[in-house]
Amino acid sequence: MQTQTTAELVQKKCLPCEGGVDACSLEEATSQLGQLEGWYLTHEGQRIRKDWKVKNFMAGIDFFGRCAELAEADGHHPDLHLESYRNLSVELWTHAIGGLSENDFILAAKIDQLPMECA
Repeated sequence: MQTQTTAELVQKKCLPCEGGVDACSLEEATSQLGQLEGWYLTHEGQRIRKDWKVKNFMAGIDFFGRCAELAEADGHHPDLHLESYRNLSVELWTHAIGGLSENDFILAAKIDQLPMECA
């Protein structure tokens, strides 16, 4: 995977992945993360994650609603975590390949453009 800017990523649509392709290498993932503010690798480089602290519980739920709409439109679904009523996390990976694909970085870039009421 070639490293892309955030502007390039948000212009793309996630493509269906049924497996049979290689996950991004750790080097590719690290390079692409350099274009995405606040996202970091988890699970030994197989997932990316970002954390936020929002204004209140309803701000978190509202943000998750926008994430869900975006994910459904692109056909690529993140794990959404809400803890202690205002600590949010979004975690992405391509389940079919057990690691990261371009889809994860596309959706991360799009999620970064969603409005959010931070604390």
